[in-house]
This record gives sequence, structure tokens and C-alpha cells, in this order.
Amino acid sequence: MISIIIGLILLMVLAYFGWSIIWIAPIVSGVVALLSGLDLLPTYTNTYMEGFVGFAKTWFPIFLLGAIFGKLMEDTGSAQAVAHQITKFIGKKRAVLGVLVASALLTYGGVSLFVVVFAIYPIAISLFREANVSRKLIPPVLVLGAFTFTMTALPGTPQIQNLIPTDYFDTNAMAAPIIGIVTGLIMAVGGYFWLMFSQKRLTNKGDVFTEPDHGEAKEEEEEKGLPNWIISLLPLVVVVVTLNVFKLDPIPSLLLGILSILIIYIKKFRSFVPSINEGAKGSVMATINTSAAVGFGAVVTAVPSFDNITEMILGVSSNPLITEGLTVQILAMITGSASGGMGIALEALGSTYYDLAQASGISTEAMHRIASVASGASILPHNGALLTLFAVTGLTHKDSYKDVAMVGLVIPFIALVVGVILASLGIN
Repeated sequence: MISIIIGLILLMVLAYFGWSIIWIAPIVSGVVALLSGLDLLPTYTNTYMEGFVGFAKTWFPIFLLGAIFGKLMEDTGSAQAVAHQITKFIGKKRAVLGVLVASALLTYGGVSLFVVVFAIYPIAISLFREANVSRKLIPPVLVLGAFTFTMTALPGTPQIQNLIPTDYFDTNAMAAPIIGIVTGLIMAVGGYFWLMFSQKRLTNKGDVFTEPDHGEAKEEEEEKGLPNWIISLLPLVVVVVTLNVFKLDPIPSLLLGILSILIIYIKKFRSFVPSINEGAKGSVMATINTSAAVGFGAVVTAVPSFDNITEMILGVSSNPLITEGLTVQILAMITGSASGGMGIALEALGSTYYDLAQASGISTEAMHRIASVASGASILPHNGALLTLFAVTGLTHKDSYKDVAMVGLVIPFIALVVGVILASLGIN
């Protein structure tokens, strides 16, 4: 057990200092193997790589198609067109709400989190400049809009964090809609009110908008060449409707979304290949990052004392909803990845939780939703998506992490607790 604890601490600390999980995960796995008395080379070539390849084999198509769909939405101007129209509806003075709704809609429509960050950031700069709101609030607004309720809670979201549990609980993306809507509202409304409180606090201190050090494109300049926003919305509708209304598998749903973009913007066909190539490249990195974390989890589960840890976790409560939520959340925190932490937890204990749910009369849909919500309540300073967000915005943990922690960790945890209570009462 000490070897596992040392490995988890090493992984978290090294990731916090910016070391890529792609290479630290196998190294830390080696440390765990040595301290546990496992054979080093077989542990890497068999255990680690089987976990790595197993996750990639199952989920790479979703990562690939999601990244291509998002990149095409970005490069055709569709993502920006939808975002601009939302901000017009809401008003430029409501900068926080405008950025929140725009990022949430794109995420729920299937655009990957990283693409949302790149697409929305220039618009956020323009809106925050107009409303004279501190740039320090841009990261927490994007975290709330893209990394929380639309990623994990709202039923039907095509994000990977809502799709992974389907493989373990025999469910679909609409699992436990009541729990999803309630927890989503807690995150969205609670997070928004916290950001309003923070905006007022910063403004009273004289902390208002300042220009970023690196030059940014102005919204007015970008908006001139954008397509019609209604047409731009169609690919998002295609993905959500085919996935949730026609109950198609995520792969054909994303393929139809991509096809709709290619048909709508056929006049831009010369730009399609570069966009698809870039999306494909981005998907590889996302897949490898997550698979590396899952590979580490495979080594942890192979350590003889892991059974003791499993018993400890399962012994925390007789309610499998509680133990599942804690397991997924803790592993997502440690690995700095919602999908990676969930992948580790469900790969190790998914069948156990399924059996416990069946034995105790708990809906497997509720188990699905709790796992998904728990994975998102995990944004510690070394979270991979957060580090990317800070790099894009040019801000630091000191500038924004307190607000990020509230909207991406504390409030989602409150939502998770409420979700567990509802599921325990048989409300799905």
C-alpha cells in the first residue's frame, strides 16, 4: 500500500510542476512495481501497456471524431458564429453570462473542451474589455461552462466523460436524467452566483480589465467573415439529436455531425483536409495522455495490496453510490484527468459496482451519472485541461485558481452529494 501511495504522490507532484503524464506515468508505474516486488519489465510491457492499449482501443474513435468535429466547427467559423450570437442575445455588459452560455452550448453540442477554450477566448477578451471585468475571471468562467455541468451532468451530452460509463453499466448518454438535471443546475447556478460575487469583489478592489500581454484578435474583426449562426448551429443539433433522440452510437452521431459540416460548407472544401489533419493530431495527444493515466491505474490494480485498498474503499459505506463517487473523484484528482481517473476506477471496479447496484436495487443509470459527475469534481492545480487553459489565457494559478476551485471542485462536489442522495432515494 505504501508503494501505491508513493506512486500517487509522485504522479500528482510531478504533474503539478508541469511534467507530461505521457512519460511520468510509465516511470512512476516502474517505481510502484519495484516497491511492490513486481518484475519491472513484465509490469511495463504487459500490465501497463495492456491498460494503455485497452483504453485507446475502446475510446480512440470517440476522441478522434470529437476532435475533428470540433476543429471543423472552429475553422469554418461555426463555433465563433454561435458564440457571437449568444453574446448578442445576452448583451455585452453581461460578459460572464455570455461566455458561460456560449461555452456551455458548444460543449453540449459535442465540441471538445480544448477547442471551446481556443474558440471562446478571443470573444471573452472582447466582452470582458467592453464590460470592464477583470481577466482573472476568464479561466473560471470557461471551467464552469465547459468543464463541469455540460461535460458530466446534463443528460445527453456527447462528451467522453458521459460516454465512458455506458461501457460498464449498459446505459446510454441520457442515463438518470433527473439526477443529471438537478446536479447540472446546482453547478451552473451555484457557479454563476459565485462568479458574480467574485466580479463584484474584484471590481470593488479596483481590479478591472487589463489588456493581455500577448496580442489578441478583436471580436469585431473576427465577426465580419463568420457564417450565419443558425446554419452554424445545425451540426451541433445533428450530433445531440442523433445521439439522444435516435439513440445512435456516438461514432455514427459524430460522423453525421462531421458530414453535415462538410455539406454545409462545401465551398470551403479546400480547407477541410488541413482541419481534419489538425483535429486528428490533437486527438492523438488527448488519447495518449488519458491512456497513460489508465496504464498507471492498471499497474496500481495489479499490486497485491490493491485488494486491501478496494476493501477499504468499499468499506467506507454500504452504499455503492458513495464508494463509487469517492473512488472516481479521488482518482480523477490524482491523475489530473476526469476521463483518466474514471477510466482507472471503472476498469478496476466497474463490474463490482455493477454487481453491487444489482444486488442493492440501485439503478445502473444512477451509478452511471454519479461516476460521471464525480469525475468532473476533481480540478486540482495539476489538472491537464486547467494547465492548458492557463497557457491559452496567459494567467496563473495565483490569478484565478481560487475561483476555479470553487466552480470546478467545491460546487461540483456539493452537486455530487445531492446526486448521491437523490439516487439513494430511488430518484433517477
